[in-house]
Amino acid sequence: MHPDSLDGKSTNATPRMDTELFQALKAGQSSALGTLYDRYGTLVYGLALKILQNPQEAEDLTQEIFLHLWRSNSYNPARGSLSSFLSVMTRSRAIDKLRSRGTTHKFLERWRQTMTTEISSSPFEQASLGERSQQVRNALAQLSENQRQILEMSYYQGLTQSEIAAQLNIPLGTVKTRTRQGLLKLRQTLQDFLK
Repeated sequence: MHPDSLDGKSTNATPRMDTELFQALKAGQSSALGTLYDRYGTLVYGLALKILQNPQEAEDLTQEIFLHLWRSNSYNPARGSLSSFLSVMTRSRAIDKLRSRGTTHKFLERWRQTMTTEISSSPFEQASLGERSQQVRNALAQLSENQRQILEMSYYQGLTQSEIAAQLNIPLGTVKTRTRQGLLKLRQTLQDFLK
């Protein structure tokens, strides 16, 4: 192995050196991960930030990318450079996060529309609105207090998950988990109702 390939001071990253670092990482040398992070962390974070437009989410994604590199054998040096591999993986995962945001937003929008009081003229429309409101209240009552609180902060206050985490002083991952679990439970409870 090249003598300076694990010290993080190499300024000329060649594919061969990256391959050596990757092999060292797979062999259990944790210093290799630090060197790879020093070498490519700015690239991964910058790309994630450009796509996600959210520093906290970009930091989270950067960590996920390097953890994935460390824990999996998905990188194949014969197929291309490590920088290309990390760039493609970052781009793909960032786009997945954007799509997930869109799905969550669409569900919350349908929920908001269901909750919105409509001006109705006929008794049938008024009864239907009352029934829908009661269905949503019942579905919300089935959520845990933590899930309901996070969804209400997102829906009524328009807060992002990062803002909710800061306000509640809990980890962002916890907010994401509770949001997902709450939305899945609402979707399941209201499945026939929202079609």
